Amino acid sequence: MRMIQAKKFEDKKILLLDRQPKTSNDRTWCYWETENGFFDEIVYKKWDMLSFFGGNFSCVMQIAPYQYKMIRGIDFYNYSFKEISNHTNIEVVVAEIGKCQREKNIATVFLNGQEHSLGNPVIFNSIYKPADNESGSIQLLQHFKGWVIESDKSVFEPHKATMMDFRMPQDYGTTFVYVLPFNERTALVEYTLFTKELLPAKKYDEAIRSYIETFLDIGNYKIKEEEFGVIPMTNRRFSFTGEAWNIGTAGGQTKASSGYTFQFIQKQSQQIVDCLLSGKSLDTIPRTPARFRFYDNTLLDILYRNTIPGKSIFTRLFKKNKPQQVLRFLDNESSYIEELKIISSLPTWPFLKAALRQL
Repeated sequence: MRMIQAKKFEDKKILLLDRQPKTSNDRTWCYWETENGFFDEIVYKKWDMLSFFGGNFSCVMQIAPYQYKMIRGIDFYNYSFKEISNHTNIEVVVAEIGKCQREKNIATVFLNGQEHSLGNPVIFNSIYKPADNESGSIQLLQHFKGWVIESDKSVFEPHKATMMDFRMPQDYGTTFVYVLPFNERTALVEYTLFTKELLPAKKYDEAIRSYIETFLDIGNYKIKEEEFGVIPMTNRRFSFTGEAWNIGTAGGQTKASSGYTFQFIQKQSQQIVDCLLSGKSLDTIPRTPARFRFYDNTLLDILYRNTIPGKSIFTRLFKKNKPQQVLRFLDNESSYIEELKIISSLPTWPFLKAALRQL
């Protein structure tokens, strides 16, 4: 989409490969911005107030100049593929994608088990492949199930979203719910965990139902949509280069400590297009600053070992810091002074030991 907008690639043949057509509302992306973004036209809902519920602290946060934004998967797909269909130099192929390899500047890819020659293209890969466990590696999963529910009565506050609600049992590890109201009667309720393994399928439904009955008090409701997803959280270091240029989660654009990915992909995508337009090598694109990887890995170490409950960590973050500072920190855009303040708001000794392990 960014290459199309640049209007400088009409003379290039572009092949887009995916293993399945994008025809269902299979996911939701949430992120925050201070200005209109590249996909603002399809933002489904925006909020400028966020609720937080921790162990011994709760608050409603005014996050201006930020807005918390939500894009539905189906809107993203329809918007993008409608635009893509207007460009005859772009071909979309749906197939099971096997290995891709180069030999003597000739690239081949296996689709549905059949080998296809691609000449010598620039290749971008977003297929994530879990690594084998290595010494010192941390492998956590962020997994979530969400229901879009509609109540018989007006109960939600459309201008205010719940970013994190830790009032749920923490039996499996870091566990919270977020609630995104679309209007006074409809909202997305998402049950989220940071754990080493997935739960049995029925446990997600039981937890969402329990949360609705305990904390929302909405009476009768119906489930309009469901979604389920898994995001890897790891201190593994990803390579941008290889047989292809690795992007998305496969290229390390998922923030290890929180799972946030969407905005990091947007930033990298623009950097890639800028490089292609200027003729610079893609190797010149800056990597994630080392200090943010270190912060992420330290927090991930704490969450993995459950040294301090995630509920306590995030409660202290939002209790002792301005929400704008926390959002900048989670976006890898904070200043050294802000980072020092945030770090000093967390328990010193457990984080110091985790930091030494990650060093």
